[in-house]
Amino acid sequence: MYLLVGTAKGLFRYRTDNRTDWHALGPVLTGDPVYASAYNPATGTVYAGVNSEFYGPSIRRSHDWGEQWDTGGSGLAYDADDPERVTRVWSIRVVGDGLLYAGVEASGLFRSTDDGDTWSEVSALRQHPTQATWVPGYGGKCLHTIAPDPFHPSRLYIACSAGGIYRSDDSGGQWRPVNEGIRADFLPDDQRYPESGQCVHKFWLSPTRDGRIWLQNHGGVYRSDDGGDSWVSVGEPLPSDFGFPIVGHPVDPDCAYVLPLEEPRWSPGQQLAVHRTRDGGREWERLGDGLPQAFTGVLRDAFTADARTSLGLYFGTTSGSIFYSTDEGEHWHQLAEHLPRIYSVVAAEES
Repeated sequence: MYLLVGTAKGLFRYRTDNRTDWHALGPVLTGDPVYASAYNPATGTVYAGVNSEFYGPSIRRSHDWGEQWDTGGSGLAYDADDPERVTRVWSIRVVGDGLLYAGVEASGLFRSTDDGDTWSEVSALRQHPTQATWVPGYGGKCLHTIAPDPFHPSRLYIACSAGGIYRSDDSGGQWRPVNEGIRADFLPDDQRYPESGQCVHKFWLSPTRDGRIWLQNHGGVYRSDDGGDSWVSVGEPLPSDFGFPIVGHPVDPDCAYVLPLEEPRWSPGQQLAVHRTRDGGREWERLGDGLPQAFTGVLRDAFTADARTSLGLYFGTTSGSIFYSTDEGEHWHQLAEHLPRIYSVVAAEES
């Protein structure tokens, strides 16, 4: 197993044979922020979204776990006369058979059908009439989450900040916002539940229950049981319903994990802790054994899980530490510290 850790100064890599003894392989793509990475076990390919201030954004590929990289494919840009520009890569999603998706800033979706050699925009998304309501969140105007539906092959979800969640039922040809019931606290009282414009921080689509989605909003934690057609708020028992990441259990659709934050974007009481529900969000339990008191937070893509029977969980902090658990969050251990600001963490296993 490998951990791919995207930071403000490149991609850091760690390897383990037993999820206990970790070996640092050293940073690569150094000097540039890496917001997203991904792994395709079918081809053994690692992808990294590199956001160079000088060369611009690109999606690079490696076939040897990061020792060597190509220069990235072509086409990851809007037309020259477009008023918006592609400035950063925020997400990469591997679907299979050469099909990849990428989410960028300013909020747009790109598709590759040749494993990243060439990219083209899924233009119908930015052409949606509600696109005028999309505004930059604190981190930028970004499309940060992409999820193909395992139960509906033509269904695809995306989330952008601040725009909301959108769903396509025809592989990206048409889109509609699916934000009913999601609160936008930053709007006036009589506009708190708009059709679009919500600052969605992260969502997670269950691979084992059709229609189950977990969502961490700018304010609020939500669950959908009907593919986003409606949402129910489940964050009231938490010490704070503000946060960035949310991770669902890969087998149990009623289990999910969040990392609550409070302003100024560190854990409540400055005590780092994960919270878990096992009953669909009715109750949450605090899991902090092994986690320190710290003035730090965790960003939306810096928390992930593996697919082992005893679930492994991994997250990185804005102050550069990595923590992991091999028993579904009951106990935590520190893997690394003093790294650059961590943007993303991916657990990848060789096939």
